[in-house]
Amino acid sequence: MSTPEPLLTARGLVKAHGRTPALRGASLDLHRGEILAVTGASGSGKSTLLHCLAGIVRPDEGTVRYGGERLEELPEKRLSELRRTAFGVVFQFGQLIPELTALDNVALPLMLGGAGRAEARERAAEWLERFGVRGQEELRPGEMSGGQAQRTALARALVTGPAVVFADEPTGALDSLASEQVMAALTHTARESGTAVLLITHDAQVAAYADREAQLRDGALTPLGVTA
Repeated sequence: MSTPEPLLTARGLVKAHGRTPALRGASLDLHRGEILAVTGASGSGKSTLLHCLAGIVRPDEGTVRYGGERLEELPEKRLSELRRTAFGVVFQFGQLIPELTALDNVALPLMLGGAGRAEARERAAEWLERFGVRGQEELRPGEMSGGQAQRTALARALVTGPAVVFADEPTGALDSLASEQVMAALTHTARESGTAVLLITHDAQVAAYADREAQLRDGALTPLGVTA
């Protein structure tokens, strides 16, 4: 039985910040519907890896392929389109727009993609409910708890139906209960929709939600086997 082609591949990624190397030949495969945790010490280059994989920064060397395209060769317009449609990104502190309500934060990617406001808000409300933020639609980020804000950020990342969600320490600013709620919501929704998740974390309990774990050490990735 043949192994399905990876959804996203990285080969030999090298990236330095000034004279400080972050990645020294990192490679990985991410398959459709898979949750892959990348762990490592603080400062090991985990966020740099995610930024290269999501097309946010270009590696100094190496390739990232998605759907037959090499991200490092694409113009910024195409990269922006991928990040708006095929990729969802969640950061440690959510990075919601403080002036917008939870509903409008989630609706924004849909409207940027051409959806009308009424349709976008209707779909956003459905996703907020899926992530357990029902009744908080009109609250702004500063009026929500950390867990509510992060679940809103997850809803925003998934509302467009992306193929891949890149989650950079999504529970790093949360207490243990909120972390469990966020990870349970993310993994359940991702598995339900067949979305692949690249999860960056330093927390072993968070990594345990993944199907597979790899450790970033000295700028390269070492597979750690199945964790779920």
